[in-house]
Amino acid sequence: MLQTRLDDLLKKFVANGPTGVGLSVQKESKIMYENYVGYANLDKEKKINAQTIYRIYSMSKIVTCVAALQLWEKGEFLLTDPLSDYLPEFKDMNVMEGDKLVKAESPITIKDLFMMTSGITYGGNGTEVERMTSQVMQEAHAAEQTKGVSQLRLFAEKISSNPLAFHPGTHWRYGLSHDILGGLIEVITGLSFADYLHTYIFTPLQMKNTFFRVPVEKMHQLATFYQRNEQGILIENTWIDEQAEPVPIAESGGAGLHSTLGDYQKFAHCLALGGSYNGIRIISNATLDLMAQNHLPEEMLPEFGLHYQHGYGYGLGVRVMIDQTKGGSNSSIGEFGWPGFAGTYTFIDRNKQVSAVYMQQMLPSLEFYHQPRIRNVIYSAIE
Repeated sequence: MLQTRLDDLLKKFVANGPTGVGLSVQKESKIMYENYVGYANLDKEKKINAQTIYRIYSMSKIVTCVAALQLWEKGEFLLTDPLSDYLPEFKDMNVMEGDKLVKAESPITIKDLFMMTSGITYGGNGTEVERMTSQVMQEAHAAEQTKGVSQLRLFAEKISSNPLAFHPGTHWRYGLSHDILGGLIEVITGLSFADYLHTYIFTPLQMKNTFFRVPVEKMHQLATFYQRNEQGILIENTWIDEQAEPVPIAESGGAGLHSTLGDYQKFAHCLALGGSYNGIRIISNATLDLMAQNHLPEEMLPEFGLHYQHGYGYGLGVRVMIDQTKGGSNSSIGEFGWPGFAGTYTFIDRNKQVSAVYMQQMLPSLEFYHQPRIRNVIYSAIE
């Protein structure tokens, strides 16, 4: 039943959206479903398959938060510690209130980075802070292209020169907080962020096709990125891979990783099994208990937007199911995960030991059409 329903669903997605999709579902030690439908490159009729590499964008965030929590488990920091204890440039921050700068009423804590309550935003045109952040991101990208090396620590310093969008801990705002977590990991360990992930997550889990920089010899595996216009026509996006080669903007813990379906499923299912996979433990189940519960106070939950409207709260870098009735969901309370910019998606359920990973490469991503349907179909077929 699951096979037929998911096959039909993926075919429907491809008929009305992305050129190709992949989906993996695991429960306990069993692969319940794995399939690939459509093309990685439409013009070349290159089929999507197990070797296809995807830009996973914000699904990088879960990896980053797990990496940081590994250090927390070792006593390297407390969640309540001021960020400036480790990255001193974030001491005595200013906040933009209207057209005035005021002193921040409290320091950014490390937990604020996990929770997106730091006041550090993404770039954009909506506010002066967003415009200033856009400028820093553009400068950092230019430096990357020129030097060909990661400048994550320098990037954090430049971001710290901007005012915050709000006083830390008072609002939820999606932004660059997890990129700064990558900088924290570098300072604590003395390793580059990429080397840390490779040593403590990717190698133990045998994730051999996950990296910030796609190696030249594997670029042929990278799926083509498509833009879907209002007429439903898919147009190849030619600028997106400026971040795939030669290097991305720094080593972005918030959006920089590339991975295959199978690789990311190893990571997701490790979390579904309580932090251990094939005898290798990367994080404790007790830490996942802390990570995968709602940390947002009631008054902040509406700021979580469509995720909140679909029944989710927010934990330490992941959305967490807290209200099945609000979301019209048959998933478990405590089911957690996060999507990516191009429509990639994972959910993880430790109670049922189930994980699902979905991959595509398209904008607009149609995530609020695709993802609830994937989730509901899967949960209808598992016991």
